[in-house]
Amino acid sequence: MSPRAKGGALRELPILLVSALILSMVVKTFFVQFFYIPSGSMENTLLVDDRVGVNKLGAIFSEIKRGEVVVFRDPADWLSTPVSDEVGIRKIAKDALVFVGVIPDPSKQYLIKRVIGVGGDRVVCCNAKDQLEVNGVAINEPYVYPGDKPAENKFDVTVPKDFIWVMGDHRGASADSRYHTDDPNKGMVPLDKVTGRALFVIWPISNLGILNVGEDLSKIPVKK
Repeated sequence: MSPRAKGGALRELPILLVSALILSMVVKTFFVQFFYIPSGSMENTLLVDDRVGVNKLGAIFSEIKRGEVVVFRDPADWLSTPVSDEVGIRKIAKDALVFVGVIPDPSKQYLIKRVIGVGGDRVVCCNAKDQLEVNGVAINEPYVYPGDKPAENKFDVTVPKDFIWVMGDHRGASADSRYHTDDPNKGMVPLDKVTGRALFVIWPISNLGILNVGEDLSKIPVKK
């Protein structure tokens, strides 16, 4: 390579880096963001340390539906405040990854759960066969963690418009809507807190796959 060509390539490098950074930020802001799973509340659908891809665009232009797995901002202090002990190079590297959207901002608390009820739905636990009912229809839930009941505590809730009722698939290890009925939203999650739909697992490779929507839940007509 001639000195002139080499010099041209070096001059173009900052432009390429800035372009890549801008593209990454656009993708993160409007299209897809990646999250890791820190707990077992969604087992065995999602395992601890899985990485999931979340479609943000769909949450903006279409309705969130029953059965979907969604990521949302902590709606009413469901989580404790995270404390980071990272310093030096590790902190700089993590901050850079947060900035470009490779990992989520730890100061913005996120949760991931399955949508059981949407606006207008009546969700009841449980019928004589120990099943959840949505609008009077018994729900088969093959995604629930083996050995778990649909819920240990009984409830009968009606979901307001622009809210959702969410539950983890590992019902015995998920502090979800059931456990926050005394908060300002009565355990419901406002739709404006929803970041997007979790569509697929991207890491580890052994868990690579598309997340299934709860079939029984998706068949129930939405109340108008």
